[in-house]
Amino acid sequence: MFIKKFKEISKHDADIAGGKGASLGEMTKAKIAVPPGFVILAPSFDKFLEETMLFEDIQSILNKVNHKDINSVDRASHEIRDMILKADFPKDIGKEIMAEFKTLGAEYVAVRSSATAEDSSSASWAGELESYLNTNKSNLLYNVKQCWSSLFTPRAIFYRFEKKMHKQKVSVAVVVQKMVQSEISGIAFTVHPVTKDPNQMIIEAGFGLGEAIVSGSITPDNYVLDKRDFSIIDINIAEQDKMITRFKNSNKWVNVKFADREKQKINGRQIVVLAKMCDKIEKHYGFPCDIEWAFEGGKFYITQSRPITTL
Repeated sequence: MFIKKFKEISKHDADIAGGKGASLGEMTKAKIAVPPGFVILAPSFDKFLEETMLFEDIQSILNKVNHKDINSVDRASHEIRDMILKADFPKDIGKEIMAEFKTLGAEYVAVRSSATAEDSSSASWAGELESYLNTNKSNLLYNVKQCWSSLFTPRAIFYRFEKKMHKQKVSVAVVVQKMVQSEISGIAFTVHPVTKDPNQMIIEAGFGLGEAIVSGSITPDNYVLDKRDFSIIDINIAEQDKMITRFKNSNKWVNVKFADREKQKINGRQIVVLAKMCDKIEKHYGFPCDIEWAFEGGKFYITQSRPITTL
C-alpha cells in the first residue's frame, strides 16, 4: 500500500507521510476545512530508489560533497536530480497514484513534497522542498518525481549538512491535494511572530495563489487580532499590482485589475471567521501554528499548518 487518503492519516504518521501530509491528515480528522487529497507515502520513494538501484549512487555523490563550496553542492544536486527524473516510474505505484487521482475527481491538483524529517522540533524543512501547483493527469507522475528529486535541491543538500543530517536517512512523501484556485490567499501566525505576544494573531492576505506571498514576491495586507475576543487591533493594506493565477496547467503572473490594487483583500467579518478557524487549529495542536490558507467561492480552506519554529 503506497497511498493513504488524508482521512486515514494523523499527526502520528509523520514517519511515512512527512510533516505536511501528517498535518493535513490530522486537520481533516479534526473537521478543519482542508481540500481533499491523498499522500504518496515515503516507502514509495524508498521502493523507487531500490528498484532503480539509485540509493548507493546518491549516497556516493553526497559523500563527496563539500557543503561549504556552492559549486560542489550545485554539481551534486544537478547530477542526483537528473538521475531521478530519467529513471523509470515503478508501474505498480504509478497505477495506484492514477487510480487515486481519478477517485479525487479534480482536474487540477497541488503536488507538494513532504519530507519525513519535516516540521520536527529539531529541524523544519519548510521551504526547502518543492511544490507543483495546477498539475493535471498528464504531468502528475512527472511532478511526483520532481518532488522526490527536490530532496536534493542545492538548498536541501546544504540544509542536511547544516543540521548534521547528511548521514541520517531522510525520505520524502508527496501530498496530492485538490487545487484551490484562490481568489485570495495568505498565511496566519497564531502567535505574533515578532513581539511573541501569545494573545495576538497575525493574518497576511494577497490576491491570487499563495505562492506569491510564500516566495516573498508581493507585500501582503497585514491584519492583527486579539485572540481573546477576536477584535481587530490593526489593519495594514498593501497595494498589489500583480498576482499568480492558473494559466492552462501552469501558473502565470498577471496584473491585478487597476480598481482592485489598493483594496483591502478580506473584510472585517472574513478576518474574524478566518481567525477563529486558525485559533481552532492552534487549540487542537496545543502549540503556536504557521498556517497557509486560501479563499475560493466564498469559502476559506486550510492548505497547511506547521509549528512556528522561530519562537
